[in-house]
Amino acid sequence: MAAELHVELVAADRQVWSGEATLVVARTTSGDIGVMPGHQPLLGVLESGPVTIRTSDGGTVVAAVHGGFISFADNKLSLLAETAELSDEIDVQREERELERAKAAGDATAERRADVRLRAATAR
Repeated sequence: MAAELHVELVAADRQVWSGEATLVVARTTSGDIGVMPGHQPLLGVLESGPVTIRTSDGGTVVAAVHGGFISFADNKLSLLAETAELSDEIDVQREERELERAKAAGDATAERRADVRLRAATAR
């Protein structure tokens, strides 16, 4: 069993992050899943939520991911997201305002997106 896995986090419009990791935690339609080197092959549907990547050098990368797919085989993990943002790309104050606007408007979709972005941004 290898000590690390190769991770590609890709959004519809760009490659968000690529590198070696020891653990990736993501939310799927079946629940939260942790993928480590040597994991059984899998294919799943991503739910909106933070994705946490423990890098091989001991660091942590957190991204807000909204929809898409997760695939793992041969120690290669692909996260193909509709949209994804790294935590350090997220403006916390803007997202707090957006969350309040979404709540006031009763827009559950916008509220969920703002909540996921805030959780990812504050996890950094």
